[in-house]
Parts: sequence; structure tokens; C-alpha cells
Amino acid sequence: MCRNEEISPDNYTLAALSKVSSEIGDVRIGETVHCWIIKTGFVSDTVLMNSVMAMYLKCGSFRGLREVFDKMPQRNSASWNVLISGFSVFNSCMIYEDVWMLVKQMQKERVRLDAYTISTLLPMCDGKWNYGREIHCFIVKNESALDYLDVHVGSCLIDMYSKRKKVTLGRRVFDRMECRNIVAWTAIIMSYIQNGDCEEALALFQRMQFKVEPNRVSLISVLPACSSLNSLMGGKQIHGFAIRNEFNHQVSLNNALIDMYCKCGDLSYAKHVFDNDAYCKDEISWSSIIAGYGLHGKGNEAVSLFNGMLQMGIKPNNITLVGVISGCGRSGLVKEGLNIYNSAVTVYGISPTVEACACVVDMLGRAGQLDRALEFINSMPVKPSPSVWGALFGASVLHENLEMQEIACKFLIQLEPENSSNYISLSNVYASSGRWDVVAELRKRMKSRGLRKLPGCSWV
Repeated sequence: MCRNEEISPDNYTLAALSKVSSEIGDVRIGETVHCWIIKTGFVSDTVLMNSVMAMYLKCGSFRGLREVFDKMPQRNSASWNVLISGFSVFNSCMIYEDVWMLVKQMQKERVRLDAYTISTLLPMCDGKWNYGREIHCFIVKNESALDYLDVHVGSCLIDMYSKRKKVTLGRRVFDRMECRNIVAWTAIIMSYIQNGDCEEALALFQRMQFKVEPNRVSLISVLPACSSLNSLMGGKQIHGFAIRNEFNHQVSLNNALIDMYCKCGDLSYAKHVFDNDAYCKDEISWSSIIAGYGLHGKGNEAVSLFNGMLQMGIKPNNITLVGVISGCGRSGLVKEGLNIYNSAVTVYGISPTVEACACVVDMLGRAGQLDRALEFINSMPVKPSPSVWGALFGASVLHENLEMQEIACKFLIQLEPENSSNYISLSNVYASSGRWDVVAELRKRMKSRGLRKLPGCSWV
């Protein structure tokens, strides 16, 4: 064989090169491979062109992906699946009608939607409830061609119904699934937790253990249910299971355990998990333990942990800021709280959220510095929300300052004109100062808006 003879790569070689370029994320190499494919005449190889589309998808070039798709002489279901995946990845402000037109065009070309197509489309239906129901109907109608009880498709349906607060419909899908793996069990458990039925979530978790072995994700998913029900014993059992199965070196699970122990009132166990050297703590770990101490009014410990976090070179975020300032407010550490807030803004470049500002107002208000709290509200970098004015109102009630109560209530009524409690609070302020004419006017305004005072309920 002549040394100068040029050997052209075949389609298998080009497919391998396309996959390598997608793995390393180098679109320039991928474009070179694409040129070779055109030069060698393999553009009619559908499988090869699908790999090129997948390469453009992984390299972040939706334009390249779409150009390949539009010029393909023949397309199969995998080709359409890659294009639809591209829409889900690159179009955060996606036009749902465009995706739906793609699905209709796919069906016109007699390309069958498979389980991958369905599972890609379902997460896109968050903002379009009707589309999700249409897809479910399509699955049921085509049950003979498409496995309705497919685990992944079923899990996606459960997740879609959960986001629309249709837990009962999600449970129907779950109950009809003949094969339920850990993904399906976790999906239905999370569905109940996200919709406030934590007792049923824990009951399902107990049933799951007789069917499949829980993994790290399922443990993380069920821990918020223990927090909501204040089930410290249940949380400890999950913790014990994690230790026996050597999950205790997973940072995400330990973060969830810290949060659970803090919310269940056991700071000693939370600190025990935090001090475990078997995992590398991240900013969530520090924020969780700081927020836990702040929640229980241990401001000095929260500040100490915050300083330790800074010494470790970990940059704080707004969640950390809310946790430590909340602790300072409950402990009367106004100076320390303001120093932390100012350093977070000036030194670490944090743009404070409304929640962080509300914590500062609450901290100043608890200390009786109501004028200073009002000055802070007027100089806030974000627009005051009802939580901010609510914090000022609560502090004004605590310190019996009718003038501040009136100011806070007026702003609350502006922000929440349909909230009857704001009118009642302002009415009580005027009643305390004997201004019954204004009280009558407020009652009249409530009646004209159709607002009524919610009846009180006391449990003994």
C-alpha cells in the first residue's frame, strides 16, 4: 500500500469521533467531524446523523442541531427525540406551541412517539395543563404500542400531576404500574410531601422498604416529611439506615439530616452530623447548621459558626445571611447582626433579598429600635414586601407603639388589599386610640370589598 494513499474514515469511525467530541464538549472538533461526514457522503446515514445532533446538543449548539435535523433526508424517532430534548435544554422561555407543532409534524410523518419522547415532553407541560392531559390520553389510547406502565413514563406522569396539585391522579398512575422501581416510589412520596400530606408520604416510605431498597435520593426526599410532622424518631431511624448502608459520607444526605434535626428541635444531633469528618461540608451544610441555631434563638453560636465558615474560605449566601441575622434578632445581638449584614453586602457582594431585609427589620424591631427599622425600610435595596411591613407591625405591637402600627398597617393594606386581617389590625389600632369614626369607615370598606373577619378557633 502506498504511504501517501489517503484512507477515508467509515461511518463507525465518524460516529465514534462524534461521541468523543460530545463527551469532551468541544464543538469545533464536532464540526470537523460533521464536515468529514458531508465530504464522505454519509449524510444519508440516519443513525450517524443522530449522533451528530446529540453532539451539538451536548456542546450547547442548538443552531447546529436544528440545521442537521432540517437537512436530514430521513428521520426516525431518535432524530425527533434529540430535537425535542434540544428545545427543553436551550429554550428556558420556550414557546409551548412550537414544541406542540413539532409533535404534530412528527405524527404527520408517521413517526411513532416512544417512551423517551413522552418522558421528554411531560416535564415541559408545567405551564400547560391541557398538554399534559393530552399526552396522558395519548398514552392510554396507544397502550398496545406504547407501554403505559413504563416506569420512567409513569414517574414523569406522577411528577406532572404533583406539580399541578393533582395527587389523586398521580396516585392512580402509580397504582396501575405493574413494575415500580425506586424512581417511581420516590416520585409518589415526593408528590405527597410537596402537597402537604406528609403522613401518607411516611406510610408509603414504610411500604416501599418491603418492595425496594431505599437509596440516597429517596432518603433525602422523605426527611422533610419527618421535619413537618416533628417526627424525631422517624428521622433517627432514617439516619440509622443511612449509617448501616454507608450513605453517611454523602454531603446532600447529611445536609438534609442537619435540617431535619434542627427543625425537630435536636441541635445536639444536628451538630453531631455536621461535625462528621466523613464528608466535605459545602455552603449548604454551613447554612443549615447556622439557620438551625438561629431558629432556636442561639445567636452567639450562630455568629460563631458564621465566622468559622468565613475562616474556611466559604462564601456566604442569602440563606446563610437570613439564618445568622434571624439568630441575632432572637438573641438581641443587634450590633453583630448589622455588622454581618453590612459585610455581606460590601465585602462579599451579596444582593440582599426581601427575606434578609425582613430579618433586619425584625431584629431592630425586637430591640425596640423602631425608628431605625423604619429608616432601614426606606433605604432598602429591594421593594418592601408584606413580610417586611409585617415584621415592623409585630415589633410595634410588642412595644405598644400605635404610630408605627398605623404606618405598617397602611402599607400592608396597599400591598394586600384583599387580606381582611390587615383591615382588622388597623381597625384595632384606631379603636385603641378611641377613633371610632375611622373604625367605622374601615368596616365599611371591608364590607364593600366583600371581606369578612375569619372566626377564631381555639384547641384545648
